[in-house]
Amino acid sequence: MTARALSTPGRLNLRSVGSFHIGGQRKTLQGLPVEQVRLAVGAAARSVDPNGSYVSGQMYVQYYLQQQALSPWPIVLWHGGGMTGANWESTPDGRPGWLQRLLESGLDVYVCDAVERGRAGWSRWPDIYQHPPLFRTMEEGWDMFRIGPALTHGLKEAKAYAGQQFPTEAFEAFAAQWVPRWADHEAITLQAYEALLEKIGPCVLIAHSQGGGLALSMATRRPDLLKAVVAIEPSGAPQELPQGPACPAYLMVWGDHVHEHPVWRKYRARVDEHQQQLSAIGAQAETLDLPQRGIAGNSHFPMLDRNSDQVLDGILHWLTPLTLQPTQELMK
Repeated sequence: MTARALSTPGRLNLRSVGSFHIGGQRKTLQGLPVEQVRLAVGAAARSVDPNGSYVSGQMYVQYYLQQQALSPWPIVLWHGGGMTGANWESTPDGRPGWLQRLLESGLDVYVCDAVERGRAGWSRWPDIYQHPPLFRTMEEGWDMFRIGPALTHGLKEAKAYAGQQFPTEAFEAFAAQWVPRWADHEAITLQAYEALLEKIGPCVLIAHSQGGGLALSMATRRPDLLKAVVAIEPSGAPQELPQGPACPAYLMVWGDHVHEHPVWRKYRARVDEHQQQLSAIGAQAETLDLPQRGIAGNSHFPMLDRNSDQVLDGILHWLTPLTLQPTQELMK
């Protein structure tokens, strides 16, 4: 493995950048009232008839393909709950995100907006989605993302944990990218994710939070399509285990203050149990506990923390013997 396979700055050498939507199915609505709505600046209201057919349950994917990829297996990035692929593109304080670092490392990358997130689009509710969306407050985010202790009197009392790596001065800029989410869409999200993996073939999956739990479920559902799974602070794990001879390698990544938080302590206990079950069936399932490795201060979002490059280097070093196979040309 050459130094190019680490997250050090380098020159991009891409052959293709593009996007597509995948998954979803047609839904038809009838019996809804026609509305009068003004849709253009200075124009009069016009009739809008919501009755008809829609595509629902699709996801959005943007891809970046190298002139000559370092690995035969692309990296696929899945975000967490109430988030989009923007988490991977840049940090809230303006530093390059993991997307750029992975591309500089010579890897093909696919960045996803899951079902009902970002450019994937929404569907009507309760006509198609059964429930209204959930919206996350900044106060909830401060606590759940483990930026600092839970707030009882609002953001005015916000004080970050000592040594916090998240750029707290950019917390409001980070909150601006949060999007609504639905609590009961795991099945349709997994359907779209599976369609993506079937389209692009076996890959390395790096997934965060809710996306990490979905990635562990996908590894059980379609182990043949995954070379490795890096689950960054997954918020859940399936009860099932992969069946058959094909089984990806697993790396669970955790930051600070997990065991001190009442919700995250339970999440990690379930993931640890799943990891032990994977090891019992012979799967390679390892943990990158950042504070135990002497990497302190990470929030729930290590890809956005100030030491994000250091964390990514640890992941790439773990992936190197598994999936990153440089060609002779790249070794020169």
